[in-house]
Amino acid sequence: MIIRIFLFVIFISLMNINVHAQLFNKNASRKAERKQEAHDKQLKSNYVKSVKQSQKKTIDIQTPEVQARMKQNQKDAAIRDRAKKNKVKTSTRKAGKKYN
Repeated sequence: MIIRIFLFVIFISLMNINVHAQLFNKNASRKAERKQEAHDKQLKSNYVKSVKQSQKKTIDIQTPEVQARMKQNQKDAAIRDRAKKNKVKTSTRKAGKKYN
């Protein structure tokens, strides 16, 4: 009976050392971070792919006239977005110079 208790105590102490090493080991934490980053990157990639497929399917089910109009609307929106982005960039650059 005493031997069993002794072995149990030794077993528990060895387990605690192993858990402590896993929790506070720099390599293990870095490995976990890299694994999480890879997982997040994969999720983002899958999301982007699904959005593109959904957009493509939405365009494909339309009539040719509507498809042409949708593509032109996308081009116009991209041009407006670029112009707005450039406007914001130049205005913040001027403000930055003014207050520096």
